[in-house]
This record gives sequence, C-alpha cells and structure tokens, in this order.
Amino acid sequence: MTNLLSRFIKDESGATAIEYGLIAALIALAIITGATAIGTNLSTKFNKIASELK
Repeated sequence: MTNLLSRFIKDESGATAIEYGLIAALIALAIITGATAIGTNLSTKFNKIASELK
C-alpha cells in the first residue's frame, strides 16, 4: 500500500498536463488581446477614411 501511495505522489504527468494547459491559455489570451487591439485600430482607421470620403 505504501508503495502504491509513493508512486502516486512521485507521478508528475498530471502536473505536466496542467502546465501545458496553462501555457495554452496564456497564448490564447495573448492572441485575443492582440487581435482586439488590431481590430480596434483598424476600425478607427476605416471610420476615419469613411468620414473623409463623405
């Protein structure tokens, strides 16, 4: 029983999966933030162009 418990405590595969999940979440957050900033800038530019064309 103690052997089984010690193997369970030393097993790090779950921790690795959690780390990969956190890295993927941070990358997704960076992409979303960047896309939002670019979208806002493009919207501003297009609105300026549209108002100048009128």
